[in-house]
Amino acid sequence: MTRAVAVAVLALQAVTPPPKFDSGRAWEHLRQLVAIGPRPSGSPAIDQARKYIKDQLGAAGVTTVEQAWDDQTPIDKVRMVNLVATIPGARKERIVVAGHYDTKLYRQFRFVGASDGGSSAAFLLEIARVLKARRNPFTIELLFLDGEEARMPDWHGTDNTYGSRHYVELARRDGSLATLKALVLIDMIGDRDLDIRRDTNSTPWLTNIIWEAARRQDLDDYFMAESTRIEDDHLPFLAAGVPSVDIIDLDYEAWHTAKDTLDAVSARSLQVVGDVVIAALPQIEAQLSKGLALAGRRIHHGPKRSVAVNAKKKLRGRDRLKQAAATH
Repeated sequence: MTRAVAVAVLALQAVTPPPKFDSGRAWEHLRQLVAIGPRPSGSPAIDQARKYIKDQLGAAGVTTVEQAWDDQTPIDKVRMVNLVATIPGARKERIVVAGHYDTKLYRQFRFVGASDGGSSAAFLLEIARVLKARRNPFTIELLFLDGEEARMPDWHGTDNTYGSRHYVELARRDGSLATLKALVLIDMIGDRDLDIRRDTNSTPWLTNIIWEAARRQDLDDYFMAESTRIEDDHLPFLAAGVPSVDIIDLDYEAWHTAKDTLDAVSARSLQVVGDVVIAALPQIEAQLSKGLALAGRRIHHGPKRSVAVNAKKKLRGRDRLKQAAATH
């Protein structure tokens, strides 16, 4: 029975040619967002970016809801807004594809976050167009997260991941967490020299599906076999028991510098990640359908995975080398 369900999901996707991710469109979204300038949480610029995102989603026929709240940071109280865009599927259970659209607050230099904040938002806008035209077995939720970046210079305590923590807390309270079956997190995918490593915090089966999809398309030069440990917006979801994977390139020389501009990023990198995520989606859906069918035949309460929800920490190269040496 469960195998038949999985086969049916894959067959549904085989009826029509798979939709294509267009990096040219994604690049134009990225160009428009970067042209706005620095877009830290609570700024007029992020309001402008949010309007652009909503307008583009509306033009694609995708419904968007704002999730607004005031959050206290170490330096100020900030109005933050997540954007939740929903593409209905054959069933109410949903897969969330998320990324942040804020940029880190810097006063000493102009930080436009082409890869860090811009690439994830541009990716989500293009994949919204693609998935809107697709027959989706599961509801797809595109989540534009605010407040991913710390307000202070360094990541510490809870000064970070404001949007993801708020989203998960609301989902706990309103009961919608029960229908959230998987998270695919996109972050910093614009690097011209794209190197994405497996995250050891991410859910293994979900990571395996993504990396296998890359291998099938001969893109495993970009999705590398090496592993690293990443703290990012997926941790609140993991702590809530949601299978999650983080797709992020940490080997980015321009990270958190004035050099994170369009000159440091590439449309090709956006295309690579778009192709891999779309290719992996049918297998993710089949795996979830199989799990739901099994759950319908028996009730099993297993222990939830325990994950420390610390601040996202993007390790610099020397820190990753120290970490790798400590594990061997």
